[in-house]
Amino acid sequence: MTATRTTDPAAHERLYRSLRSRIMLGELAPGAALTLRGLAREYHLSMTPAREAVRRLAAEGALTLSASGRIATPELSDERIEELAALRALIEPELAARALPRAHFALIDRLAQMNGRIADAVERHDAVGYIRCNLDFHRMLYLRAQAPAMLAMLETIWLQLGPTMRALYGRVRRNEPPRHHRMILAALRAGDEPALRLAVRADVTHGLRHLTAT
Repeated sequence: MTATRTTDPAAHERLYRSLRSRIMLGELAPGAALTLRGLAREYHLSMTPAREAVRRLAAEGALTLSASGRIATPELSDERIEELAALRALIEPELAARALPRAHFALIDRLAQMNGRIADAVERHDAVGYIRCNLDFHRMLYLRAQAPAMLAMLETIWLQLGPTMRALYGRVRRNEPPRHHRMILAALRAGDEPALRLAVRADVTHGLRHLTAT
């Protein structure tokens, strides 16, 4: 009976955060169909928290709702991918530059360790693990920027791109960590802001070109 507590705000929040994470990490493919009934059953909840979670995610662009009520993850057009990549290329170098004065050596060492985890995920052909570690690498650096509004905007972009990034991983078939991460780490160690901006911009736009290439 506890599975149907429609007035429990924690139930809605738990479903929202879990589904949001799954979408951002590419656990759901582009165009994957969902149902309120299926979500409620999977999370052992009533329809009400499922409906509220879906509405929140649709407002963030993480899900699409058709006039007929169909719920799905977004299938992005080339134009939309290019737009989101352009936004990343604007926001992420700025966040990195703002983080640079606070990027102490201990942080850089942690970023290098995270890059090692990315290499492990690549070796295991673990797409979700790769995406998770890659986002954690960037988030760990950008948190030092102390620009929460900018980071929140960026996470919404990551969220919209999640299923597409999984498709990208399958197309590119990486066999090593992103080479631009090494450039980011080198620029951080040198305290070189122009090189850092360039490395971050190259990193966030390079992969997405594979999706829009004809």
